[in-house]
Amino acid sequence: MSSAHAKVTGNGQISLPADLRRRWGASSVLVIDRGDYAIVRPIPEDPVSALLGAHAGPGPDSEDARAAERSADPTSRPR
Repeated sequence: MSSAHAKVTGNGQISLPADLRRRWGASSVLVIDRGDYAIVRPIPEDPVSALLGAHAGPGPDSEDARAAERSADPTSRPR
């Protein structure tokens, strides 16, 4: 993890350092306001294609998922 210094212009613009722009390969970013700090994340040119394969493979079987939810919920009662 690294950090970089960026100056904010009078118009509220910042310039991202060239090495970040090249590494991210993105022309736009998402800025998430966390109150006392902000998170800057690159936005892919095609967000849908970027997600392809992200959740590939079989997921949990529905009964296992329900059982896990029930055991995690302290207010649930056995049936």
